[in-house]
Amino acid sequence: MEWRDEGIVLEVRPLGERDLVVSALTFEHGRHAGLVIAGRSRKRAPFLQPGNRLDLVWRARLESQLGRFTVEPRRLYASILVEDPLRLQALAAATALLEASLPEREPHPRLYAGLSALLGRLAADEDWREAYVRFELLLLAELGFALELDRCALTGATEDLVWVSPRTGRAVSAQAGAPWAGRLLPLPAFLTRGGPADPEQIAQGLRLAGHFIARHILAPVDRPMPAARERLAALLAPAPKTEPA
Repeated sequence: MEWRDEGIVLEVRPLGERDLVVSALTFEHGRHAGLVIAGRSRKRAPFLQPGNRLDLVWRARLESQLGRFTVEPRRLYASILVEDPLRLQALAAATALLEASLPEREPHPRLYAGLSALLGRLAADEDWREAYVRFELLLLAELGFALELDRCALTGATEDLVWVSPRTGRAVSAQAGAPWAGRLLPLPAFLTRGGPADPEQIAQGLRLAGHFIARHILAPVDRPMPAARERLAALLAPAPKTEPA
């Protein structure tokens, strides 16, 4: 069996002294793994890094086998971001989250397009923090857990939406949610009204997406939130406020 596709590296694992098992998100074949012979060589190792986009050929005798990848580099995002630790951490968080969340060999072309767009934003350093939060919400939607943020779950109102129910993932207006404010998740304004997001809103967006990713995707298969994603959330947390002297 054989197919050709483009893919973005999610994870690499050593096999023996020379080879690598590469897991990639492909456009037509979903998250798919394959063996790369001599993948740890000086020639291949630099482009077999999470976040890099490759042209892939997969071959195996049977569809159920691991198979082998033949790889050619297309866009090396990891090397573009290597001098910016924060953007590189965002790349690591996105790829680790997909590796932990996606079922094998299930196509998700919209998610592939979303990851490609995020990598483009990271490479250009253009509003990537907001784009990252939206990418995590896209992951939830693609796996069947889309949040409903366009109207209040209690009143149907479309204005003044400031909370999200941690149980249902539906928005709640300020007035309707006031009695339960301590138990609701903040809904950052940039997700409903657009515009730039400050550090507090980014932190709220990460908390919102992370809550539902952990609840609906990772907990059912007994997986923790990837460490790379936890580090990103810590790096993007707003600085603590200090009281005036």
